[in-house]
Amino acid sequence: MDRRIRGILFDLGDTLLHFGKVDVRGMFEAGARLAYAYLVHLEQPVPSFGTYHRRQLRAIRWNYLLSRLTGREFNALTLIRRFARRMGHELTDEQFIELAWLWYKPLSDAATVEDGAVETLRKLNELGITLGVISNTFVPGEVLDRHLAREGMLELLPVRVYSCNVRHRKPSRRIFRIALERTGLDACEVAFVGDSPKADVRGANRAGLVSILKDPIGRHADGRIRPDYVIRKLSELTGIVERHNAG
Repeated sequence: MDRRIRGILFDLGDTLLHFGKVDVRGMFEAGARLAYAYLVHLEQPVPSFGTYHRRQLRAIRWNYLLSRLTGREFNALTLIRRFARRMGHELTDEQFIELAWLWYKPLSDAATVEDGAVETLRKLNELGITLGVISNTFVPGEVLDRHLAREGMLELLPVRVYSCNVRHRKPSRRIFRIALERTGLDACEVAFVGDSPKADVRGANRAGLVSILKDPIGRHADGRIRPDYVIRKLSELTGIVERHNAG
């Protein structure tokens, strides 16, 4: 069987998009204020900001905990729509997406992209490698797509599987199988790049993909979960592909 790498899938957070140390409470409140202001602008009925913020925060916390206990992801857009019905909002689909984007915007503004990352994706694309994303996230896919588009990555990543859309989370084999079906490739022909040994490397290994750990400072060097390859930055991927495919 031909085991050359023909596809590469990426984790999103801290692999393609870097968020660093995040003030979760601060980011959530900032997003709440943007969303609240948008609803006021649309002349939708809303409670006080404090009430709005607390209700949303409780719902996110509860659903996040439940998803970790069950292994089944939730979609924040579902929560947004549920609260909208309770408050009597009348919004179009586009307005719901904009509302979800405003919740996420403070986090997106804090994100950075590794130098040379987009250029590396372009080089891999030019080599005929199918590229994509598998991400554990409750942030709606439409919102993450918008962020990737802003960074010039969206068109380079045609295969995108977000756990909030398929319910399964890494390291489950199911989310990897869904992504493989969308690539049209066999597992042995696809590499997965991520920063988490448990979710990314273990998941890729179990699903039969070529696992690549992104470990910029070597903090997982002595870990028990072993990847096929280790890189410190994305620009090393072209060399990995050449070496693997020549072997």
